[in-house]
Amino acid sequence: MKHILVTNDDGVLAPGLLALAQEMRKLGRVSILAPDRNWSGGGHVKTLDRALRVREFLLADGTTAFASDGAPSDCVALAALGYFKEPIDLVVSGINVGANLGHDVTYSGTVTAAMEAVIAGVPGIAVSLETPEHHVGEIDFGIAARAAGKVVRHAIENGLPAETLLNVNVPFLKNEEMRGFRLTRQGLRVYHSRLDERTDPRGRPYYWIAGDAPTGVPERGTDIGALAEGYVSVTPLHLDLTAYRALTDLNTWAWDEDSENPFFELLVPDKSETPK
Repeated sequence: MKHILVTNDDGVLAPGLLALAQEMRKLGRVSILAPDRNWSGGGHVKTLDRALRVREFLLADGTTAFASDGAPSDCVALAALGYFKEPIDLVVSGINVGANLGHDVTYSGTVTAAMEAVIAGVPGIAVSLETPEHHVGEIDFGIAARAAGKVVRHAIENGLPAETLLNVNVPFLKNEEMRGFRLTRQGLRVYHSRLDERTDPRGRPYYWIAGDAPTGVPERGTDIGALAEGYVSVTPLHLDLTAYRALTDLNTWAWDEDSENPFFELLVPDKSETPK
């Protein structure tokens, strides 16, 4: 039986985490280690300059969870390094309130928790539910949890490629409106940020990064396009961020034109070895 770590970036008491954990229990033994507060937008963090503390919590269904005062990626690192005596076989992060699309993955604690899993040599899957910005009332995570269950079941049965995580985004639709699953690439996220400068009572300036919610280009074949058409988006992400095409262009630069004895040499990988 697989040992599945469930974590998130919305905090250990978030209802999305509970829904995900309950679904994952159908597929294996579940341990929960998540942040003790909301870390949304925290990105990929590794806490090295202070001690990390872990507390035990009781969730709404009576099950036990553990919470760290670190980031989501810290929680994964703690688990992978032995906080739980039984090794972790799979990390599933979520269910996040709000989609994580396009460049969001670099900011998202949900996604970077799955990245930390991959760095530790453990398969990672991030799950997010597209949620209207000003939604009022309870959120039904049931559909997103079942979608996560299907993705995780396939990942367990088939395995994931090395250095690869899955970023799963579920549209905010009723069950009968869902159209299925699509394998996608990252789309183009459009941010509408602005700097809001203010002055405190002592006359000193301070700043908010503000603006409207990000939008996206709903191009077919992308994560943004899939959600716009009512599909669950499943995007494989690779941790190798090398821009291989750019290596060839950069190699044409005159790196050693001012030296008779260049101190380094740029080597462009063999195209046959370049990842597809």
